[in-house]
Amino acid sequence: METKQLGNSDLHISPIGFGAWAIGGADWAFSWGPQDDNDSIAAIHKAIDLGINWIDTAAVYGLGHSEEVVARALKTASKKPYVFTKSSMVWDDKKEITNSQKQIRRECEDSLRRLNLETIDLYQVHWPKPDEDIEEGWSVMADLKREGKVRWIGVSNFSVAQMQRVMKIAPITSQQPPYSMLNRTYEADNLPFCRKNNIGVINYAPMHSGMLTGAMTKERVAAFPKDDFRRNAKNYQEPLLSRNLGVAELLKEIGASHDVTAGVIAIAWTLHNPAITAAIVGGRNAKQVEGVIPAVNFRLTESEYDEINSYLAAHP
Repeated sequence: METKQLGNSDLHISPIGFGAWAIGGADWAFSWGPQDDNDSIAAIHKAIDLGINWIDTAAVYGLGHSEEVVARALKTASKKPYVFTKSSMVWDDKKEITNSQKQIRRECEDSLRRLNLETIDLYQVHWPKPDEDIEEGWSVMADLKREGKVRWIGVSNFSVAQMQRVMKIAPITSQQPPYSMLNRTYEADNLPFCRKNNIGVINYAPMHSGMLTGAMTKERVAAFPKDDFRRNAKNYQEPLLSRNLGVAELLKEIGASHDVTAGVIAIAWTLHNPAITAAIVGGRNAKQVEGVIPAVNFRLTESEYDEINSYLAAHP
């Protein structure tokens, strides 16, 4: 499988990685609803067996549960993938989540314990909040790297100005932004900045949290569990819902000519951007992983890429 070097690191990663957000399970603020841990472990094993060589999780996913499930899966995995996780979102006994840059060292120790690792391959600041504390947080990240607790350090959801500020303290290996054809906020300045400064980019939500898989319908959205965060997301509400399902139909048509799903087309659209190193793709069971694995090798032609962009421009 073709791999790409992630920024200034020695990590060479597969074009897609396993995203472990949804496997955090239910009963927390950004839940995808109930999740069977055995399905999660089977999904991780399938991804690794099919050549995906990195997993991206975060301490806050399931309030620690996602990391614990990843650790369980790795005990019996056929190969050892790179493990990426994130800090700076903390919670209390009432499961209330806040952003903090002041507990990163403790968070790192907790993640190492939950993941059953001695070293985290890529440790990322999940959100640059509070903004006034990001230099303090990044200084701790740099210390953790020097101490060998983490191999490389990256950011997530940072603006260009925020990256410029922390780069004065220590180099950034990677940026993790949301990026899909339904969310192009980072496209104009952030992605070019990363490319110019050799900052690897691993984008999350390339299928926009399931909207562009080709399997989403209005009925399915209406039946989301009450604790599924997508119930309140603007792209899952009218008038955008109908528009977005129309986009997914176009992707299904393009995918049909290649015998791949709409989700594979959505992922390929993000990988078409030269600033993107690789995309984070979630999977809640082995079947879902099998459905997106063609994205490892599939690439859009220029005419297909232009066709999608023309449709998006005509349906803003």
